[in-house]
Amino acid sequence: MKTFFESISAGVLITIGGAVFLACDSRYMGAVFFSVALLCICYKGYALFTGRIGYFVEDHTAKNVKNLVICLVGNLLATFLLGMLLRFAIPSMGDAANTLCANKLTQNIVSTLIRAFFCGILMYLAVSIYKEKNTVVGILFCVPVFILAGFEHSIADMFYFGASGIFDLKVLYFMAAVVVGNTFGGMLLPLIGKVGKKDEKK
Repeated sequence: MKTFFESISAGVLITIGGAVFLACDSRYMGAVFFSVALLCICYKGYALFTGRIGYFVEDHTAKNVKNLVICLVGNLLATFLLGMLLRFAIPSMGDAANTLCANKLTQNIVSTLIRAFFCGILMYLAVSIYKEKNTVVGILFCVPVFILAGFEHSIADMFYFGASGIFDLKVLYFMAAVVVGNTFGGMLLPLIGKVGKKDEKK
């Protein structure tokens, strides 16, 4: 339950980050301000799937798998429901989300997977630099980079779809592809590092 509540809290913060992105006239400013979400998540120690999945490489116990699943469900549930709430409270935000999500659904699945894969890499870097170097530099740069590059973040996307008012089977396929892409992207650098360490020991 601790992981679930921490994942809900992380979803609340991603919702706030997504909301400010949609509210900004400048996508550049929106991308920068979105960073407040991951900054607060890291400082508070909340559970964000895209920030934790990379560590599965080192800890692939049954307990960690369970926590990751709970984390993902909590993140997605919170962002989707809060997105619907903000669509009701701020119709203009819902309109912006609708336009954004309609464009996302025109992507083919391979494009979506690749975009999500690179977002996963950046999210792992942002969180690992914070943890290992005790600095927020990674967060302040990696978050705007993934947004401005057009990469796909599963938890943020779930907020956008909740706010968009789009209820279509295509959304499920899209979200599944983003989660898969984020997962493998998040594990790429840890896997490379692990293989490198094994070679050093030989």
